[in-house]
Formats: sequence, C-alpha cells, structure tokens
Amino acid sequence: MRIFRTYHDLPRDARGASAAIGNFDGVHLGHRAVLDLARRGTDAPLGVVTFEPHPREVFAPDGPPFRLMNREARAHRLEKLGVERLFELPFDAALVAMTPEAFARDVLSEGLGLSHVVVGADFRFGKARAGDAPALKEFGSRMGFDVTIADLLQEEGTEISSTRIREALGAGDPRAAASMLGHLHRIEGPVVGGERRGRELGYPTANMSIDGLHPPRFGVYAVEVDILDGPDAGPHLGVSSIGVRPMFGENRPNLETFLFDFTGDLYGRHLSVGLVEFLRGEETFDGLDALIAQMDADSARARAILAAR
Repeated sequence: MRIFRTYHDLPRDARGASAAIGNFDGVHLGHRAVLDLARRGTDAPLGVVTFEPHPREVFAPDGPPFRLMNREARAHRLEKLGVERLFELPFDAALVAMTPEAFARDVLSEGLGLSHVVVGADFRFGKARAGDAPALKEFGSRMGFDVTIADLLQEEGTEISSTRIREALGAGDPRAAASMLGHLHRIEGPVVGGERRGRELGYPTANMSIDGLHPPRFGVYAVEVDILDGPDAGPHLGVSSIGVRPMFGENRPNLETFLFDFTGDLYGRHLSVGLVEFLRGEETFDGLDALIAQMDADSARARAILAAR
C-alpha cells in the first residue's frame, strides 16, 4: 500500500483510484462495507481518503481521548483489507475553510484525480459541514467522478458505529467490540522503557503508551499479540494490563503485556495487541506475594481462554 499525505502534485500512477472517504476509526464492519462498494465493478486501484489529525481533535482539542486507532494501526488494517492507495490528508485550516464545491473540485477531482467515490449516507464535508452525500453526487456528475452513497450498516437493528464500539470497550466487553469491528480491537505502537518491575516479579512486560486513544475498561485481558518487526516478528499469546497501576502510585494510563513463553528483547519493537477477553478489573494488593499469586491466576486463565480459540 502506498501512503500519500497531500493532494498536491501526485504522481500520475497515484491518480484514478476508486476511493472510500471517511475517518475510518476502528475500520469496523460498516467501513468494510463501504470499501467493498469502492472495489466493486472496477479495475481501478482501491483507495481511502481520510484525515489526520481526526477532525474531532481539531474542533474539540480539550475533549477526552476518543480514537480507537492511531494512524499506524489504521494503515495496517486498511492494507490487510486490500487498500492500495491511502490518502491521509492534513486536516488543517485550509481544508476546514474549503466550501463543499471547492473540496470536491480541488481535492477529489483535480488533486487526487479520483474516478469513483464512496461515502456513507451521513457524510458531511466542506466549511461548516455544509455539504452532504447528495451534494457530492451532484458535484461528481459535473466534475467527472462517480459517487456511490452507502447505506449505514446495522447489527440486530442498531447502527454499527465507532461510538458503539467505544461503549463496548468502556464496559470491558472486547467480544462485543470485535463483533462490530470484524476483528479484535488492537492497540499498536512501539515498546517504551518502563520501571522493570515486571521483570523483578517474574513477569517481564512490554510497555506501550495509549496516549490519545479511547481507553478500554481498566483491568487485565487475555490478548493475541503480533510483533510487527525484528527477529521475533510473528504471532504470540499473552496477558495485558491496561490502567494506571494504582499499587505503585502511578496515574498515567498505559498498556503492559506479558508474552507467554517468550525470552527476547522487545524494547523499541512495534507490537499490535489484540484484546480477546476481559479477565478482571484493576486492583491493589496487600503486598507483592498477593500480586504475584493473582498474576499467576490471570496467566492460567488467559492461557485457557486463548487455547479454546
């Protein structure tokens, strides 16, 4: 997959894609349905037009973290789904100020040279969100690109959305989230240095930041982990803790993962941690012996759950 972060002066072979437009946070089943429409009946390269930072981060910068995916995780998921061109457009003052017609003309038609565009029925674009899906269809007919409007996908009569997925994760229900995503909810990023307490306890962990991401319910999870680079790249199983480590007086949320039967060095590696099942909430313990005993129990339970998959 090729990634472009501008709509200016694209190479000729980057033009002509059939592209879905949206934020694609989580890349859930609704997003996949839109991608399927973009690839249907055409030999054009499959593309996605998205925005970075997420518009909500621009319009509500002081709001709580809400993203399900960072840009790295989103790109990996889209590539797995067959996307060939990812246009990560900068959501800046110039883009915000564009009228709907200017966005259709300058960005989609003349800038990216798209042949076909697919948007959801609730799509809004342009200054003050003045443009809607029917308006885009009318612009496309004048500017030389086809437009398909996708119906919103529903599950058991309820719309599949990033909001509902956040609610499931906040409730500690990664299985419900996965049913709407079509894949495990994953947190991706580099392993960063920690306090090495886990190593001293016999449970060396890979520490990852969750800054900017919607935090799942704090607690312990059975997880499937992909090491994305380095000599140990590949799938692994383990147990993760998400939270603020109250026993040690810390208050910055992070993700700590213990990989079963693994002895390599993970510092600086990039991991993709998939939440399979919530085991228990975050707790404090009366001493390290009690903590280690609980970690032993968590690991045994996680192994059983993951073996059953």
